[in-house]
Amino acid sequence: MDGLHLTADLHDCACDLPWLLDAERLGAWCVQAVRDAGLQPVAHLFHTFPGTAEGPGGVTATVLLAESHLCLHTWPERRGVTADVYVCNFGADHSAKARALMDAVVARFAPAHSSLRSVLRGG
Repeated sequence: MDGLHLTADLHDCACDLPWLLDAERLGAWCVQAVRDAGLQPVAHLFHTFPGTAEGPGGVTATVLLAESHLCLHTWPERRGVTADVYVCNFGADHSAKARALMDAVVARFAPAHSSLRSVLRGG
């Protein structure tokens, strides 16, 4: 059960608005970012939520990894994103790959402010 769980709350993102609205665009980027980090995507689900009186609907992009998962949730009306990267370290330590993936996520959205957390799981 040894693993690394990284989370990020990204605020006032300076990225182009379609990154917060377009599930297919964001999802395709997520799958490529996973591969670029050296992790293995095995399935994915990308969903755009309907808009509300507050603004356009956000996106949830989830990529199931052989090592665990990546999940992003966007709030375009707030120009915000929450991100979750979890890797199990069964058979090998994937921590550096998880950190590279989270670095890519933060760079993609270019937040003015962020809160990043790291939790060692298992034990």
